[in-house]
Amino acid sequence: MYDLVIHNAKVVTEKGIVEANLAILDGKIANILPVMAECEEPSQLPESKEVIDAKGCYLLPGGVDAHTHLDMPLSNGLKSADDFVSGTIAAAVGGTTTVIDYACQDANGTLMEALTEWKKKAKGACVDYGMHMSIVRADDQTLSEMADMVSQGVTSFKTYLVYDMRLSDEELYRVLERSANLGTIVTVHCENYGVLQYRTKKLLAEGKCEPKYHAVSRPDRCEGEAVNRVLQISAMADMAPVYIVHNTCRESIKCIEESRSMGHPVFAETCPQYLLLDDSKYELEPEECVKYVMSPPLRSKADQHYLWEALKNGTVKVVATDHCPFSLAEKKRGLHNFTEIPNGGTGVEERIPLMYSEGRKHGLSYVEIAKLTATNPAKLFGMYPRKGTIRIGSDADLVLYDPDKTVTITHDILHENVDYTCYEGMTVEGYPVMTLLRGQILAKDGSFTGKMGQGQYVRRDLP
Repeated sequence: MYDLVIHNAKVVTEKGIVEANLAILDGKIANILPVMAECEEPSQLPESKEVIDAKGCYLLPGGVDAHTHLDMPLSNGLKSADDFVSGTIAAAVGGTTTVIDYACQDANGTLMEALTEWKKKAKGACVDYGMHMSIVRADDQTLSEMADMVSQGVTSFKTYLVYDMRLSDEELYRVLERSANLGTIVTVHCENYGVLQYRTKKLLAEGKCEPKYHAVSRPDRCEGEAVNRVLQISAMADMAPVYIVHNTCRESIKCIEESRSMGHPVFAETCPQYLLLDDSKYELEPEECVKYVMSPPLRSKADQHYLWEALKNGTVKVVATDHCPFSLAEKKRGLHNFTEIPNGGTGVEERIPLMYSEGRKHGLSYVEIAKLTATNPAKLFGMYPRKGTIRIGSDADLVLYDPDKTVTITHDILHENVDYTCYEGMTVEGYPVMTLLRGQILAKDGSFTGKMGQGQYVRRDLP
């Protein structure tokens, strides 16, 4: 006897969409049985404890969000608004069943101390989770400890070229060289720190302090130059695999396309905000503009078009969120000095409905969108085939998606712990109506129905 049979679903597999009955046992997908006839009755189904009728709905693989910042402290004393409870409740309702967050090494601490701290933070998580390890100090101890992280199921590392935790080119080279030796992958936030610092000081000196000048301080070439530099350094470091986070513009994508054409193992991510929002947001009144201050900033409509094309041709493999929200009051701290605005935006709950609705309008199929939001991140970060796919033996992380349900996104229907959404007023065609984690219903019809602490730490394999 199965625990659950999902009857009459349009199952989105990696090879295509199939009308099927999906059987679940002990938290795993146990069988995918073709629908024999339209009149098939539940009594004709395999014996199970429960049956869900999915007629008219698609069954998607649970989303894997490979870039979140939950309960993340900033140097100014603020923390991102969502912790591992509120953030993963929002993720579940929105159709994401696994997040990969960033455990951040303390300036004077070890990687193991950081991993221990972030696992403690994640105890209340409602979806499954993995960890990237952010490296802020590339000394001999840290480089040695990278192997210990692999033994703990951490197979990816994060480095920054900006902020207080930035690495020098020499430090980045050492991390990439070590990573290549271990068979892991390094993710990089790419912006030219020297240029944006100079431009920021100049803008402030000229009295250009409003929120919109944040974007002026870090133009697209600031990102493109840093991406090119990282790719050159990683090529010198034994062709180390590298993953460029939150790409926003043509300048960065061009560098990635060129490197990939030469066989360099470089992978690219973008986010819904860069696909759907543009730099016209910075012309809004300052009180509204602060919502969209993030790094890198929003770009032009032409850049948006280039990103959509990069998704379609396979240059960009992943759509994640970089979910890192702050309250509107916290964002407004920088109304008169853009450097005081905490950078970041919303998205962990909105990503799946936005991508399935807007992706179709830009020529992507459901199968392709499932790969961008679930399968590809699971593969790149060592969770596949346990996560990110609908196949026999995989975890029964599933989303029932009603293509006919139209929803206008407003912050009051969302579960993120913040008083706004970057996507206020956007209407999506199609919406998740049920989310299952390892065969257990987590969310239904826009409400969280699961239990806090239901999520498990996922030890990842080498990709």
